[in-house]
Amino acid sequence: MIAIAGIFVVAAAVVGGYLMEEGHLMVLFQPAEFLIIGGAAIGSLLVGTPPKVLKSLLSQLSKILGSGLNKKAYIDLLVMMYELFNVARKDGLVGLESHVEHPEESSIIKKYPRFLKNPSALNFLSDTMRIIIMGGIPDHDLEAMLDLDLETHHAENIQPSFSLARIGDALPGLGIVAAVLGVVITMGAIGGPPEVIGHKVGAALVGTFLGVLLSYGFVQPLAANLQNMNEAEGKYYICLKQGLLAFHKGFAASIAVEFARRVIPSDVRPGFTEVEEACRASKK
Repeated sequence: MIAIAGIFVVAAAVVGGYLMEEGHLMVLFQPAEFLIIGGAAIGSLLVGTPPKVLKSLLSQLSKILGSGLNKKAYIDLLVMMYELFNVARKDGLVGLESHVEHPEESSIIKKYPRFLKNPSALNFLSDTMRIIIMGGIPDHDLEAMLDLDLETHHAENIQPSFSLARIGDALPGLGIVAAVLGVVITMGAIGGPPEVIGHKVGAALVGTFLGVLLSYGFVQPLAANLQNMNEAEGKYYICLKQGLLAFHKGFAASIAVEFARRVIPSDVRPGFTEVEEACRASKK
């Protein structure tokens, strides 16, 4: 939501400053320039981006409206792991099979809808639990396997932000294209009245202005926002990974959860007591 506020601040600052200099707002309203720059940018995105990445880009942009991963999301993750690990302590690894094979029907996982709606995290948990239940894999090999999984996931998640950043880099050039076309039109009217020529020159310069503003004021910051969001999501998976590794090494559920808690970023990390109380409440 802060990103949306930032967009309004950029627009308000640019337009407000322009009006303070006694500029005429309607001069900036050039539909043809918007069409050239916006259409070319969207076309470039379609040309250079696979459909899978485009779909992921739209999905990630929609998440900007959300609050992101907060402390509550991490507490839910830790408590869920605690409950699952305790099932294994009471009933053995066999007791986890029903939760792993059909996680959407698990009495534990169903209590955490946010996690259930995250197919990547759900598959990461289920597939790792299956490997642990099968047994016979050393700790270091399991960790290497999980690192490969996370590396692949991160590489896929970062592609949309890279694609958006490339379009941001191209926008100033597309603005110049629009400006050059405007100059071509101006040269065709060079014998006309000065006010007509001035209007056409102004319209051409608006193209350069829009390209630069859209790039550095909107698209590039959005790409950076997506990168930061993906980095934060990566911490969520690392938290899950550390809990699973500690469980595989034979630590008690509470200790395994503590391993996971320690890798959570400090701004959203729940305290030891908070997690302990949440785990106790889950038993009730």
